[in-house]
Amino acid sequence: MERINEAETINQDASPSDQDLIKLYLDDCTLRGYSLETIRSYRSNLRIISVFLTDRGWKFQEVDKQALREVLGYLVTERKVGVKTQNLYFSVLSSIFEYLVYEEYVESNPVLGFRKRYLKNYKNHQPQPMRKLLSVEEMSRLINGVLGIRDKAIMTVLAKTGVRRGELISMDVDDVDWNHQRIKLKRKNKRSNLYVYFDEETAVILNRWLRVREGYAKTGEKALFVGDLGGRIGRNIVYSTVTDHAERLGIHDSMSSRLEDHFSPHCFRHWFTTHLRRNGMNREFIKELRGDSRGDAIDIYDHIDHDELRQAYLSTIPRLGII
Repeated sequence: MERINEAETINQDASPSDQDLIKLYLDDCTLRGYSLETIRSYRSNLRIISVFLTDRGWKFQEVDKQALREVLGYLVTERKVGVKTQNLYFSVLSSIFEYLVYEEYVESNPVLGFRKRYLKNYKNHQPQPMRKLLSVEEMSRLINGVLGIRDKAIMTVLAKTGVRRGELISMDVDDVDWNHQRIKLKRKNKRSNLYVYFDEETAVILNRWLRVREGYAKTGEKALFVGDLGGRIGRNIVYSTVTDHAERLGIHDSMSSRLEDHFSPHCFRHWFTTHLRRNGMNREFIKELRGDSRGDAIDIYDHIDHDELRQAYLSTIPRLGII
């Protein structure tokens, strides 16, 4: 398992600093099997909170209700984050305090009661905004409007497979199975089924990209999608690739705070799911292609024939007339 080594050299005799505690906590997250993306997100959130607390003379081991009120006020008035993001920050805070209680750095978790009193449950108390859903014609116009073959291939694979951004980034050239027109994904916590399929127009675009890729990729680089310096692309490149092209067509508004005004990489997954369903694919096949967890105990006996799944995919995935 790849791991982020957070617990480096920490003086065990001295009172640990907040940065020491963050390193220890993230190392514990690694041991518990959290994904690298989750750990990076936790680290970012905790460092933002730690800087705020340090500027005001607070340490993690001294945090009380007043300190938490100040953190919440900072998130709302200065960072101007919404209810969902507030919950994410305080969820991470609660998690690190559970660790600190377990390791006996503090006596109790002050976040539990605070969250119950001050934070709304955004799922129950707020109307859920809908992600932007493009029609088949709009998706065709978006992808065909992209001139660069790498960007076109990225967006085509996102649309035609419904993979998450991290799953796309981790694809290697050797993961593409041309005989069965499928891609084997890396095992991740959120992914059950490891295979996704692609159709003929995706195959054409991927082949065109692979011919160009040879001029960009560093020697020995395995990644399917590489950047200008020849290495594997990152999350930010995928995000900016999608949003820049979408904004140019007027389907992404980077200045809006409304989710429905944004077209992000995850919107391809929403498009993929919705249009497979509208074209008649059964729910279990869609769950399999999305890699969703199969929740019921009986699911382990419900074997899906992959030839049947592939044929169902090819008959329901929208053709976009990609050129």
